[in-house]
Amino acid sequence: MKILFTKTIDPALLSKELGEDVSVDCVEVIKTSSVRISPFDLKDYSLIFTSAKGVSSFFENGFIPNEDFAAKNYNRIYCVGEKTKKELRKNGFGTFKVLRNADELSKFIVTHCQHERFLHFCGNIALDVLDRSLPLQNISYRKIIVYNTEEINPAITEKYHAAVFFSPSGVRSFANRNSFGDMKLVSIGETTAAELRKQTSQPVLVSEGNTLKSVMKLIRKEILDKD
Repeated sequence: MKILFTKTIDPALLSKELGEDVSVDCVEVIKTSSVRISPFDLKDYSLIFTSAKGVSSFFENGFIPNEDFAAKNYNRIYCVGEKTKKELRKNGFGTFKVLRNADELSKFIVTHCQHERFLHFCGNIALDVLDRSLPLQNISYRKIIVYNTEEINPAITEKYHAAVFFSPSGVRSFANRNSFGDMKLVSIGETTAAELRKQTSQPVLVSEGNTLKSVMKLIRKEILDKD
């Protein structure tokens, strides 16, 4: 059994989760780089983060949210995914609300947060779910680009039984020069799965959560038949 992961994963973790009998290659299909911007006053804004890289780049640029809930103009922090939440915690901040994907976040904001003003700290090719839906509801929303994502488009000559994808941009980068063939396709959540379905008619296995742990559980159950 040979599995391709389209990002670098700790070999010790892969061995522990999948066992010694599984051969794994990790190939980076995208690369990210922070964008330098001057920090500005966040007063009266709610903050949105849809990736861990957006969080780390936000703090690299020297932004400091006001998380004092007793203060009049504190910053509510909304995020997508557990990895993003963990990155916020690593930098000493919690979250007001965590959703599984941008579509769920958009629906929550439209239903419960119409009078807030939002700043979305994200990458240059972030999904347009929020900026498509929120302004239509007269909700103040602005993207702040704090990192760039580049699709590397590697040509991969090895043959694999399965391939694992972690972002829509990663799917596009892979598809640019490679065929999905008859591989089993594994996706970390529905957002990435939607991009896979645009690229191929192959069935897509989708993890329940947007975490590496959920992906490993899915692989063991549906591909290795170990759980």
